[in-house]
Amino acid sequence: MRMKRVSAVIQCLIISLLVFIVVMPLLLVLINSFKPHNAIVANPMALPAGLYLDNFVTAWKYGSFVSGFVNSLKVAGTTVLVTCVVSFLAGYGLGTKRFPGENAVKTYLLVAMTIPLQLFLFPLYSVLARLNLIGNVYAVGLIIAAVNIPLAVMLMRTFFLNVPLEIEESARVDGANGFQILLRIMLPMVMPGLITVAVIVGLNAWNEFLLSSTFLQGAGNYTLNLNYRALGTGKMAADQGLVMAGALIIITPVVTFFLALQRYVVDGLVSGAVKG
Repeated sequence: MRMKRVSAVIQCLIISLLVFIVVMPLLLVLINSFKPHNAIVANPMALPAGLYLDNFVTAWKYGSFVSGFVNSLKVAGTTVLVTCVVSFLAGYGLGTKRFPGENAVKTYLLVAMTIPLQLFLFPLYSVLARLNLIGNVYAVGLIIAAVNIPLAVMLMRTFFLNVPLEIEESARVDGANGFQILLRIMLPMVMPGLITVAVIVGLNAWNEFLLSSTFLQGAGNYTLNLNYRALGTGKMAADQGLVMAGALIIITPVVTFFLALQRYVVDGLVSGAVKG
């Protein structure tokens, strides 16, 4: 019993330490975003004397966050839409059908998840330049979707593996066609997995920086991350309160979105982990 108690105490201490490491930077950003620059330099750990909102007003104005929000939504929306449609259809084929070359397809998807993205930057830039798509947010969303599709397909495949084959067979006996089976039977049954894919891919697209900074040229095409980089490297970069406020503006939608759908993500990951 004593060993169990000691083990439980050690586990609690380790978990508490990990939570502190994760939460502390966010708390510092939150605290310092409401303080002027001089107060941050004097003591960044101190609580703000009052709500200094000028940081947010200035960051919003000089960071061009309105256009950044719109462009980030366009990129994330395109990525989520394309990835969900492709992963749903491909996951259905890999999870419910048997065909020649099935193992080769799965091997390709697994290998595609391990290849560094940097290897494709020059070929992609050449192609987009020839198609006159440099600065096109939808093209960038499509590329990010292509990067996330292998993982999304393998994840959706696990959900389709959990669907009994008898359900589809019964639907075909009742006269349902393939389109009806997909939308009316399969889609509701794998919806937790599709929500999980949408959340993971959406967060990846929202936080993506490498592809956006490479292909989105022109301030009017910048996403939130690129606008924040411009804010943090421009003439306002010396104002730490301004930089913290800009970071909080970017963080808040992501954290809110994840917390709102956290239950669906956890349920989806647990449900999809039953079979491999």
